[in-house]
Amino acid sequence: MSAVWTAVVVGSVGCYLLKLAGLSVPAAWVEQPWVARVVDFVPAALLAALVAVQGLTSGNELVVDGRLAGLAVAALALALRAPFIVVLVLAGAAGAGVHLVTT
Repeated sequence: MSAVWTAVVVGSVGCYLLKLAGLSVPAAWVEQPWVARVVDFVPAALLAALVAVQGLTSGNELVVDGRLAGLAVAALALALRAPFIVVLVLAGAAGAGVHLVTT
């Protein structure tokens, strides 16, 4: 078996075991109020971390470019409660505009 397939199988087994571990947690632990508060914030924290990494890095370097401008415009449009398609178009246009101006 090649190294790639070994990595796929090991990763799959690891994911299965992690899921099984989550299902094996006693209900009394999960029903604690502080656990519920923490679990509510985990998806937002993970999404924010992914957005920060994808928006501000290139390889091992911090980069300020059109992606950051698009992110800022998208955040502003979302704060103003614009429809999602409008947010996407505005963010894309802002990012492309900054890219055109700086290149």
